[in-house]
Amino acid sequence: MQRSLSMNIQSRFISHQMQTQMNQVVPKPVVVDPCDVFINHRSLDTKTTLAAPIYDHLRRLGFHPFLDNKTMKAGDKLFDKIKSAIVECKIGLAVISPRYCESYFCLHELSLLMECRKKVIPIFVDIKPSQLRLINNTKWTLHDQRRFKLAIEEAKYTVGLTFNSSQGNFSSIVTSASDIIIESLIELEDEEVQMQHSYLPIS
Repeated sequence: MQRSLSMNIQSRFISHQMQTQMNQVVPKPVVVDPCDVFINHRSLDTKTTLAAPIYDHLRRLGFHPFLDNKTMKAGDKLFDKIKSAIVECKIGLAVISPRYCESYFCLHELSLLMECRKKVIPIFVDIKPSQLRLINNTKWTLHDQRRFKLAIEEAKYTVGLTFNSSQGNFSSIVTSASDIIIESLIELEDEEVQMQHSYLPIS
């Protein structure tokens, strides 16, 4: 049933993209492997259980997610590559675990996603949104602390998925998250098409 739903959403997205391309007056430049979704997570907590399986699932469906260890290559500059992927992506997936807020990189990526006004879908793993807190880390600048606090507050009040790893089914949350991501991509495509049509000159 879940596989059928994923395939149905995937076919809808592909069909939608083909129709959009046919209706465009001015063709867009070809982009090789654009980043559809940026997967933000704390590696030690959720890389093998959730982040990598979601990445692999989306890749199998024909999408181009960004996951640090699977997307980056030797010689890539860490901050430049991450910033570029976030600016380019359409959706951010934040896999938030109990020790997520201890990670500078997690909060830096989340802040960039929020600052770029990307749609962010949170998955709260073994933690409630109300439990998110910025820790007191004296190594972080005041500027970063302000950014991180704002990003955490915004994530708290963003509707997402909740998952209890001791009771839940990992394959189920992978499928559910992927379906929501694809549905969101379809909605964003629709919005882009509507905006393009609104700017077309009246003949």
